[in-house]
Amino acid sequence: MRNNVLMVIIAIFVILSFSMVGVALAYRNYLIAGLLFLLGFIIMGFGLRLKRKRQS
Repeated sequence: MRNNVLMVIIAIFVILSFSMVGVALAYRNYLIAGLLFLLGFIIMGFGLRLKRKRQS
């Protein structure tokens, strides 16, 4: 149960990061948009790594 809560929190952070990319693009701040885009993929990779580690 606790691991599921952690995965939900990670998923929320990924969605929030990609949503903030849209906000940064609306403000024409391309550097922040790029950094948030990379951060979203880093957090998603972390979540996938935790999931794979838990399954094995």
